[in-house]
Amino acid sequence: MTAHATTTMTKSPATNPTPWPATDPGKLQLFTEHTPNGAKVSIALEEFGLPYEVHHVRLADKQQKHPAFVALAPNGKIPALIDPDGPDGAPIALSESGAILLYLAEKTGRLMPTDARGRFEVTQWLMFQMASVGPMFGQFGHFHHVMAGKSDDPYPAEKYAEEARRLYGVIDNRLDGRPWIAGDAFGIADIALAPWIWCLEEIYRGGDRIGADGFANLRAWYDRITARPSWKRGLYAAKPHGR
Repeated sequence: MTAHATTTMTKSPATNPTPWPATDPGKLQLFTEHTPNGAKVSIALEEFGLPYEVHHVRLADKQQKHPAFVALAPNGKIPALIDPDGPDGAPIALSESGAILLYLAEKTGRLMPTDARGRFEVTQWLMFQMASVGPMFGQFGHFHHVMAGKSDDPYPAEKYAEEARRLYGVIDNRLDGRPWIAGDAFGIADIALAPWIWCLEEIYRGGDRIGADGFANLRAWYDRITARPSWKRGLYAAKPHGR
């Protein structure tokens, strides 16, 4: 198991924002919350076997708007990462989960093909998650789950349920005859997508509405991912006491 400690809310963006002091500044410093985008990075760190320290950024308390965090993540969104040993040997701070996944794959030389064609294929599916799956599943969750019983208008929830169903189909079709999203090897594209399946089904409780059990290829792929040791460790890394 990758060693990590958790801190919860002493100024350089590439050192550590003061509300979340590092216990071990020699480790990667991950600023995150228990969300799909946050889980992507902690699952990846577990897969890579990189030591990291978790700093819990409480979204409900608007800690992501703290100036010290915004210095790390200009968009005020989790996750953010500090690598004390950046590409030139100096610390580097990064935000945006997709960019962090690409950075970690490049740093370790793992979970990403070495050939140009393979790298672009992985990048394509990573961008698919960032541009389509994340935003559309998030909208579905808002109207299906958060707004449940609060609106008499069924249109928004059904609109995004239809789009979530379509995206499940895109993933399912992609997995026809292949074990992983991009080629024969598990990689960062799989890591990017799987936490959003978890969120839609386990947090938003939307699986029945979109007929999630009807996508056999997706279901088998998801079972393969959730059976990996990195899954539970990474998924719950941002919870103060785990699960």
